[in-house]
Amino acid sequence: MTVISNVKQCLYSLKGIESQLSILALNSNHEDASKVFHESMLTISEINKELTDRMENLQREEPQYKNS
Repeated sequence: MTVISNVKQCLYSLKGIESQLSILALNSNHEDASKVFHESMLTISEINKELTDRMENLQREEPQYKNS
């Protein structure tokens, strides 16, 4: 598996986790738990952005990943 494939797979997994945390935050009856889920979702969202940026850099800097 190539580096870009690993990064993409990780990104897809993180997007799923972000979605689940969002659902948990919305459906939680406990205010503190809801807050923790929401804050965790925001953290994962930041990581997703950084990973997306890294993937774009890989595609730009490494010719073999341009069409990946």
